[in-house]
Amino acid sequence: MTTDFALVIGAGPAGLMAADQLLRAGVATILAEAKPSPARKLLMAGKSGLNLTKDEPLADFVAHYAESADWLGPFLARFGPAQVQDWARALGQPVFTGSSGRVFPRVMKGSPLLRAWLGDLRRRGLDLRTRWRWTGAPDFTFDTPEGTRTLHPAATVLALGGASWARLGSDGAWAALLAERGVSLAPFQPANMGFVVDWSPHMGQHFGAPLKNIALIAGRQHVRAEAVITSRGLEGGGIYAVSRALRDGAALHVDLFPDLAPTRLSERLMARPKGESATNTLRKLGVTGARLALVLECARPFPADSESRAKVLKKLPIPVIEPCPMDEAISTAGGIRRDAFSDDLMLNALPGVFAAGEMLDWEAPTGGYLLTACLATGLHAGQAAARFIARSRSE
Repeated sequence: MTTDFALVIGAGPAGLMAADQLLRAGVATILAEAKPSPARKLLMAGKSGLNLTKDEPLADFVAHYAESADWLGPFLARFGPAQVQDWARALGQPVFTGSSGRVFPRVMKGSPLLRAWLGDLRRRGLDLRTRWRWTGAPDFTFDTPEGTRTLHPAATVLALGGASWARLGSDGAWAALLAERGVSLAPFQPANMGFVVDWSPHMGQHFGAPLKNIALIAGRQHVRAEAVITSRGLEGGGIYAVSRALRDGAALHVDLFPDLAPTRLSERLMARPKGESATNTLRKLGVTGARLALVLECARPFPADSESRAKVLKKLPIPVIEPCPMDEAISTAGGIRRDAFSDDLMLNALPGVFAAGEMLDWEAPTGGYLLTACLATGLHAGQAAARFIARSRSE
């Protein structure tokens, strides 16, 4: 029985990068993927424009990982925004930086990048096995189209994703397998998700409408961004940006006049004709459509005096109830705790088994941070697994 090969489980960005590094180290590599094709979540993200990374100073970039910045920082220093861009260009995919600093492939979609990457990996000998679902360790047993198969690799990299978008492959089922083997796990939580609001019937005509020219306030966060009214509540980039604070108990408020000081807004309200209806006053101030509907929904009754009206319009309370279901979240928090793996991302309870990507307990906002950290940890885990195999060979 040969064990002179590496196994990577999970063919998302982290797993593909781990396999990439193992092949570069001259290690024969099997990549097992439960779905019929690899990187389905990456392709879904790339349908409307694949946000590869964020072009900003490394210190600012790393700070977005909050309490995980200390241990993720060294990985991102080796494979951060600049290296992600170079990697994409090396695969024949030119990139551009948008006005917000977000970096995209020039073709926008993720499929050309993935095709180029898979083609390169296959030319270097990658053995990709799809419809192989992992069912147990430490011997790595799989349900496959040909029946049950067990592999005995020299080292393994787990890159099975988080617990959102199960239909694309990230179902979190691996957590039970690792917990049984003594791996310490933090419970999954949704991240970068929408929130439920119990709208009254009059909001129905505004479902799908964007809320523009607003700022969202949650705890200490004050984010200038857009949101979208949905049948269940609120979605969109602005909501995702404050979703962690909301998940952790902060109240949500919306500033409908983010460019106007409260005193100036109060003066404009006072200047309106006496006897004018509240609705007409709001319309004359430019509050129309979905923004007007939001005020009428969330500020009932609307105050009569100008100062109180200004306060409400600068800090409109939104009665969010709870996060949308975790499976619909863009990403998840939770997973393998930091004290359960070494600096090389090897699991303390399973020598020779490494982990990368969203399996690890970290979270970050959207904007390229998620994908960059998946690639960076995949690169590190793949290189560490290659070193582990090299040491084993020399003993």
